[in-house]
This record gives sequence, structure tokens and C-alpha cells, in this order.
Amino acid sequence: MRDLHPWDLTPSEAMAMQDRLRGELVLRWDGRPVTTVGGVDVSVKTGAAHCAIVVFSYPALEPLEAVTADAPLVFPYVPGLLTYREGPAVLAAWERLRRLPDLVMFDGHATAHPRGIGLGAEMGLWLERPSIGVAKSRFIGRHAEPGSRRGATTPLYADDDPPRVIGTVVRTRDRTKPVYVSPGHLIDLAHAVEFTLACCTRYRLPEPTRWAHQVAGGKELRT
Repeated sequence: MRDLHPWDLTPSEAMAMQDRLRGELVLRWDGRPVTTVGGVDVSVKTGAAHCAIVVFSYPALEPLEAVTADAPLVFPYVPGLLTYREGPAVLAAWERLRRLPDLVMFDGHATAHPRGIGLGAEMGLWLERPSIGVAKSRFIGRHAEPGSRRGATTPLYADDDPPRVIGTVVRTRDRTKPVYVSPGHLIDLAHAVEFTLACCTRYRLPEPTRWAHQVAGGKELRT
């Protein structure tokens, strides 16, 4: 795990940090073996960020481990800078894992972000793992509606001219709201979508992030 910066930054310092770290992201897939996938969910309660990380085998998606951790809030709420509120809790939970996953999925955005480096991207740099953002709603950009069947996709474009692809809108279940997938670090968009669909079984959300949300809410992961 890397140590990239202190967390007690001002918003302007955090934006400058994002601009610097964006240049370190590697949006290529190197074909490494993936036998475990982690899911990360972070919520904020009074005075603290609460993170849950669950680890599943891959591709069987058998539950292996779950941890939680809290960290004091040291950064104000600023849209686009949630990493600086939630990141310390992610690192605290990561340090409690007995087995570190080969790939990490975040409930949130990665490079589909105003400065191209949301939680799922920057934490990939900290954790030195391939990372993916799988968000339930759009943060920025525009897209057409994907087809109604599972596996249908459509590009998510930034609000630039000419348009630039920043993610993929993915239908993970028939006639269900899509999710917004973007690569974070050490992975490309095509493989981010492939892993996301492979981890979606009976539900709209991938099992790792779906269970991370439940564990964050107090549910026990039975291994």
C-alpha cells in the first residue's frame, strides 16, 4: 500500500492533488490472474466515515472475508472530493484484511468523474490493485439508453467537444436500471465491464459491492 499524501488538505489542495495523481493512473489491463475480488462501500455517519470491504473468490463468487472500519472525518463535504472524506476509512479497513483481493470494486465512480479521478480510481493508486467504479447513478456526462436485456451497454460521454468516452452504462439485469462502470487503475474499460457483469448474478449490483453495502449496514457475511 502506498502513502500518497496527507488527508488534512484544503479543498483547493485536494483538487490540485487529484490533477497530479490523475497522471499516475494506468488504464490498461495486463492480463494478471484474478482469483479474488473485493467490494468496497463507504457511508458517512456523524463525525466518521464507515467502510466495509468484502472479499469473494473469483469466478465462483464464494464469500471469503468481511471487515469494517471507521475513520474520523477530516475533510468537508465537497462534491467531487469525497475521496478525501472516505479514503482514510478505506485504508483502515484494508489493513484489517487477512487476504488482499486481486481486484477491487468500489460502490461509486472511478474515472467517470469531473477531474477523472474519483474514489475508485485514487484508491486503486493507494492500494496498488486494479480498481473499478460501479455506481448506481450518473455523476457527470451523457449517454443514450442501453438495450433492455442483461449485457446491453452504451458509452458514457463526458460533456466535452468532441465527446470523449469516460465509462460504460451497463444493463446487468433484464429491464432493470443500469449501472455506471468506469476503470480506476491498472485496468481498461472493456475489462472493467467484463468483471462487473461476471460479478452480477441475481441482482442489479455486483455481489462484492452489494454485500459490502449490507455488511456496512450490520449484516453478517457467512463464509
